[in-house]
Amino acid sequence: MSWDKNTLEKMVRTYFAGVDGEDLGLVLSTLTFDCLFSVETHQVKLVGRSEITTMFERLWVGHKTVCHDQFKFITDPENGRVAVQFRVTNTLHDGGLVFKSNCNFFTVTDGMFSAVNVYMAGVNTLTGPQAR
Repeated sequence: MSWDKNTLEKMVRTYFAGVDGEDLGLVLSTLTFDCLFSVETHQVKLVGRSEITTMFERLWVGHKTVCHDQFKFITDPENGRVAVQFRVTNTLHDGGLVFKSNCNFFTVTDGMFSAVNVYMAGVNTLTGPQAR
């Protein structure tokens, strides 16, 4: 199925609104049940909503807030794919700020993300505060 550029960008923004708002239901509403989530730069592979849920719960516990912004999109509507470069601002519990520049690649199947491939600068914050 072919998608349009605006729909793909809106799906990504919805996903990140859920991440930034700590709204697991919103995040999961964008993912297939068997979604493959990988952090390519840190050799992390997660399959399915249960493993992805655990990852996000660790992220949220490990930070006061997370924020994704300054999105730059490249879309491939014909193939249901979108790449996005963005800034990440993580606020630590002590008030410190950590800035990153990341890029994610999303694959759409049946109107939801079936794969999310993350390329992350610096420390892997998606495995929890204990991973350094």
